[in-house]
Amino acid sequence: MASYKGHLGFSASLGFVYGGMARSQLEFDPSTAFVGAALTTVGGLLPDLDSDSGVPVRELFSLTAVLVPLLMWRRLMNANFSDEDLFLFLVGIYVTIRYGLSRFFKRITVHRGMFHSIPGMLIVGLVVYLSYQHPSLRTRLFLAFGVMIGFLSHLVLDELCSVDFQGLTIKLNKYAGSAVKFFSPSIIGTTCTYLILLGLGYLAVLDYERITGTLIFSSALK
Repeated sequence: MASYKGHLGFSASLGFVYGGMARSQLEFDPSTAFVGAALTTVGGLLPDLDSDSGVPVRELFSLTAVLVPLLMWRRLMNANFSDEDLFLFLVGIYVTIRYGLSRFFKRITVHRGMFHSIPGMLIVGLVVYLSYQHPSLRTRLFLAFGVMIGFLSHLVLDELCSVDFQGLTIKLNKYAGSAVKFFSPSIIGTTCTYLILLGLGYLAVLDYERITGTLIFSSALK
């Protein structure tokens, strides 16, 4: 299993490439490219939210508690809150994630559980997509894919570190197959993960219909 610093270095490198390509090839503005690079870097650390270690998890939840309100800033501004209500709402989000969600998350997750999976990656991408209410669908998808690329890099690196190459013999340690997965031994954990994924996916489709005027569900039922 790769170390915290190893994941950070790997995802930061991917973020640099992702942001650079966004600027040079996809013609995003520098600020958007930088945010995409930053989310790719953070995405490479997120699977460790289910870790049992102390300091990295506290740092990750503190970072997440800051990032989520920032991503929701545009959506909250469009909700016509007063300045005082907006301030209280942002502080409430921070406190809820940093102290409430972190404790709840530790109780319901196990290390290398369903959060450490492909569905977990999709959930994180959908959260970014739904949180960031930008008028450009292209920008929202760019940021969502960025955090998913970082997340996936963590899973792949964990799998690579579970393989021991000795000569022509390949040996797998006890963690092999526990990162890049679609299901876990826990039926409850797997079911809850897919229910969350379906719920967020439904909200994302409704949001896409609102932006583009395309009725996906109605077309599918015809």
